[in-house]
Amino acid sequence: MEALPKALEVDERSPESKDLLPSQTASSLCISSRSESVWTTTPRSNWEIYRKPIVIVSVGGAILLFGVVITCLAYTLDLGEKSKTILKMIGPAFLSLGLMMLVCGLVWVPIIKKKQKQRQKSVFFQNLKSFFLKR
Repeated sequence: MEALPKALEVDERSPESKDLLPSQTASSLCISSRSESVWTTTPRSNWEIYRKPIVIVSVGGAILLFGVVITCLAYTLDLGEKSKTILKMIGPAFLSLGLMMLVCGLVWVPIIKKKQKQRQKSVFFQNLKSFFLKR
């Protein structure tokens, strides 16, 4: 009999042999994704969990206070007309930017808490599922 070329052997596999090939499972897909995997067992500290919202709230508060100071200076000091108009434009811009960052950080905290609860439930059900499948 003639030997089939390697390319033909790879393409003409039986369905049973295709099942034995390594596939992209959910756990291997989560490793390459940016989101945190449900299957990771390493507990994270509160600082690691809430670090980004704390930084966003802090920076937003600082920018908001800077905007308040600039706006107050624009209306209380006797400055030149050009300086006064510049401060009156920049002050509210910092106010709005700071307020936006502050609110985003404050809204982020409950979202993280909800995500943590869902992750705990998911890990519980994964453990329960594996317990019953092992029997």
